[in-house]
Amino acid sequence: MNTRNRLFGAGLGVTAVVSLLGVAAVGPIAAAKAPVVITVAMVNNPQMLQMEKLTPIFERTHPGIVVKYVTLPENILRAKVTEDVATHAGKFDVVTIGNYETPIWAKNGWIRSLKPFFSEMTPAQAKAYDYAGLLKPVMASLSYKGQPYSLPFYAESSLIMYRKDLFKAHGLTMPLHPTWQQIAHFAKVLNDPKQGIAGILLRGAPGWGMNLAPFDTVINTFGGEWFNMKWQPMLDTPPVEKALAFYVNLDRKYGAPGAANLGWQQCLTLFGEGKGAMYYDATSIASDMLIPGEAKPSVRKNIGFAYAPVAVTPRGSHWLWSWALAMVQDSPHPYDAFQYLTWATSPQYLQLVAKKFGWASVPPGTRGFIYQNPNYRKANPVLWQITLNSIDTADPTHPTLHPVPYTGIQYVEIPQFESLGNSVSNDVSAAIAGTMTVKQALAKAAQQEARDVSGTGKY
Repeated sequence: MNTRNRLFGAGLGVTAVVSLLGVAAVGPIAAAKAPVVITVAMVNNPQMLQMEKLTPIFERTHPGIVVKYVTLPENILRAKVTEDVATHAGKFDVVTIGNYETPIWAKNGWIRSLKPFFSEMTPAQAKAYDYAGLLKPVMASLSYKGQPYSLPFYAESSLIMYRKDLFKAHGLTMPLHPTWQQIAHFAKVLNDPKQGIAGILLRGAPGWGMNLAPFDTVINTFGGEWFNMKWQPMLDTPPVEKALAFYVNLDRKYGAPGAANLGWQQCLTLFGEGKGAMYYDATSIASDMLIPGEAKPSVRKNIGFAYAPVAVTPRGSHWLWSWALAMVQDSPHPYDAFQYLTWATSPQYLQLVAKKFGWASVPPGTRGFIYQNPNYRKANPVLWQITLNSIDTADPTHPTLHPVPYTGIQYVEIPQFESLGNSVSNDVSAAIAGTMTVKQALAKAAQQEARDVSGTGKY
């Protein structure tokens, strides 16, 4: 059977289009002898867990497919999925990855190009999915050699969240475009340990996707970089030392207790409970705070938003990330997996979420049409504009003040970075905890770790 007939079923043009829309199918459906099970490795983020709740709708409109989720915390998921695809173990059909993994895994042949599958769509199906409607900066980061290898479920940049009521009570005004020096001043004034309110919440837990995500933007905006154009380690240079000293002092002096062990989940909980005056993190996390029930009402109604802080340069001051869905090369069910991929990342899925959970719950950062929707704007005041502008202006190809041989804002686009980043993040966490000085942490990172991959970053 040719790919068109296998993907859409002979004579099923209308049915397939309706299935993509996520509504009850009409017309004949070829009876499957047994349902195909699609196993999806999924990170345990709120938007992903929401998708799991909606999956029965997909299964009803695609009666030959059953979706099974393996849901794991971010750090564990990365290690488990990388091992599985690298060893061709074949446990997963679809995996949740980001724009760091996508080009590397595509080059390695671990995930499939989606271009051939899109080429098999009928005009009606292509119109329903609207590939051109995906935000271009996001899709550029999820492509390799001009072909898409993963599709964005949601995308994000970074920003500052803050409590407008606390700022007002202290006579402070948050600029729309603050500097890190201003943020440090605000954190000092607002820090109130007796009332259980930290001046600022920052990720301190180890993991290249944990504390390194915000800290890398601080490195960039302070004028630092990981490697110079000769692939020589630059982590022990004055700009990076100044950046780490700033981050460590800010978190130790005005952060929450146990700051070195806090990941985004813990920071999100603390902020929602009213235990933080400011919180620097992802725009997608900010969206969570606007969902009724996710934060105390007194917090939710007083949340303000500002762009990611800047120090020496705006380059690399805010990140670009997408949690995306990719098809594993070894999946025995590629055409069924593609139907799932295009359902979960379609315009109709976003509208389904809005209908079921409200516009504040819609996965952000993937499609331009939601940012033109007055209901979405109303549910995400100010935040919608900051998110869209931040994604549009994030430039992974020019992430630092000086030219560098790598791409990536909150990561370095080299295969070794997963190991390197995790190791360096341990040093950052140790510096926050006070078990290692800033100089010791950076010397170890540059001399013992980054040196090991120096000169091997090109791929």
